[in-house]
Amino acid sequence: MKNQSKVLVIGGTGKTGRKVAKKLTEKGHKVRIGSRNATPSFNWDDSTTWSNALTDIDKVYITFQPDLAVPGALKAIEELTKQAKRCGVKKLVLLSGKGEREAELCEQVVIHSGLDFTIVRASWFNQNFSESFFLEPILEGFVALPQANVKVPYVDTEDIAEVAVAALLNNEHNGKIYQLTGPRALTFEDVISEIGQVTGRDIAFTPIALPAYVNVMKQQGVPSDFVWLIEYLFSEVLGNPSNSEITNDIELVLGRKPIDFLDYVRETSAKGVWHPKTLA
Repeated sequence: MKNQSKVLVIGGTGKTGRKVAKKLTEKGHKVRIGSRNATPSFNWDDSTTWSNALTDIDKVYITFQPDLAVPGALKAIEELTKQAKRCGVKKLVLLSGKGEREAELCEQVVIHSGLDFTIVRASWFNQNFSESFFLEPILEGFVALPQANVKVPYVDTEDIAEVAVAALLNNEHNGKIYQLTGPRALTFEDVISEIGQVTGRDIAFTPIALPAYVNVMKQQGVPSDFVWLIEYLFSEVLGNPSNSEITNDIELVLGRKPIDFLDYVRETSAKGVWHPKTLA
């Protein structure tokens, strides 16, 4: 294939990474999955694995687990960027979080790396309600969350992946920072209501204070680093007024409107994801 790219997709089995990898492969590009179980292995907790994964790679899609806001992320991105340069990588596309100050420090490392780059700042994912920590309470039919009145323009991982692929393959996106949102801003109650209506289920929603929510997680034995991250996301990120803003960057890059949350709900419901039997 002419102009075939060799792309390392870090987090290539995750919410956005697996879709990025699939789209690149379908377009005929060579994809290397960056994960612990891949060959060569890529492990964020072991920087000695990085150079093998970066060798003979042109471009890298970077997703950091669990989030760019966590302690240690900045150091990891700094080291990864250095190793990428040494390995001859030409371009980095970083998935970042909209409204996360700590994530923006990581962005600066990529921006000033001397490599071509695109920053993809995403709002909270639609898929958080079907592939992440919000799924279980939805299945149980009772959702209690803090920041109940905050509106979020949830973005679909399909849109994020399409933008990331465009950024990886087209030089016109070099040096750009895109902020990706869905077309509507919804409260948690709006979200649960739309899921309930489409699935035909009675799913209760109740607001809860953040300290009480944190205490519940601790009582349930949730790991302390994950508790810290959730507390950070609910206070610093959801509490940031800029996060309710709707952008047109998806339309700018893809030439179409972003996927609406209701369309995501209809598609996900049709797959049976929110049927209580899936708890078994």
